[in-house]
Amino acid sequence: MQTETRPIPTPRSVRMIDVARLAGVSQQTVSRVVNGHSNVGAEVRERVEQAIVQLRYNRNSAARALATNRSMNLGVISYSLPVHGSTMVLFGVAEEARRNGYSTSLVSISDVDPRTIRTALDTLVGDSVDGIVVLAPMSAAAPVLDGLDLDVPIVRFEQGAPAGPHAVTMDDVLGAQLATRHLLDLGHETVWHVAGPPGWTASEARRSGWLSELGGRGRPMNPDFATTDWTAESGYRAGLLIAQNPSITAVLAANDAMALAVMKALTEQGRSVPADVSVVGFDDMSEARYFQPGLTTIRLDFDEVGRVAVERLLHLMGGEPAELIPAITPELIVRASTAPPRPRA
Repeated sequence: MQTETRPIPTPRSVRMIDVARLAGVSQQTVSRVVNGHSNVGAEVRERVEQAIVQLRYNRNSAARALATNRSMNLGVISYSLPVHGSTMVLFGVAEEARRNGYSTSLVSISDVDPRTIRTALDTLVGDSVDGIVVLAPMSAAAPVLDGLDLDVPIVRFEQGAPAGPHAVTMDDVLGAQLATRHLLDLGHETVWHVAGPPGWTASEARRSGWLSELGGRGRPMNPDFATTDWTAESGYRAGLLIAQNPSITAVLAANDAMALAVMKALTEQGRSVPADVSVVGFDDMSEARYFQPGLTTIRLDFDEVGRVAVERLLHLMGGEPAELIPAITPELIVRASTAPPRPRA
């Protein structure tokens, strides 16, 4: 387990009066901006915010903690940060926490076994966090977390899992159905799947959605191309196998990185995208529109996951009842990597 250090704190020498002097306003005006009051003009607010950034000023979190009986710090446990979704959700959590006046403490874990998760939780509880967000969308993590009894509330990110009161999820089943449906509606007889790695709830949900759409349309269901991780390298290896089968005309990859690598492998083997093979990705990473061709993909709002996770955590911290959190809905984004299949000779 690896614990990341917190951001460097604002120097104690920087005071509200320093911000006021730099912005050319009163301390009362700075206080209004810092506390989100609406009775401040846009031009004045911009000057104050620029001064805050320049001086790296923060309101006195210690004073606020005394007033609220809270540490004003949220804990985050994250598994496998290099994965696109986890990284984006982490950013969303940190931003939403900051907007609500909270700092964040991150503990990254390399496994989801009970001992590792328990140690990570103990680290954050010992740091007196007010609540914890767990970003470990693995099948093995849920039963471990369900069996814990902690004094602080926990909200989990369980991508592709069923909706629940303590977990933020995304409807990855629907996303895979939308992608598969799009390819079938273009006229492809069936769709092949480059699967996500085993053990991830997103992998299971995306595979389930792909199979259910094929089954509902009465289309052939071929074995998927198995992978061991979410990397482009896994997609490239699958792409080389796909290129050897001229009957394959449509592919759904479990994420955009693998979709990009599938397209690269196909192109290297002399097969054109989308003239010979249509390819759809998943996630809509920011680079997807700049692929050649631009990637048709399923857009997932990871920023919204972070916002909802922190919002629910704050509600739980305030003693509000835990109500069902609706799954975040995906969206099909159609670009140039998909087209109708070539007419058969």
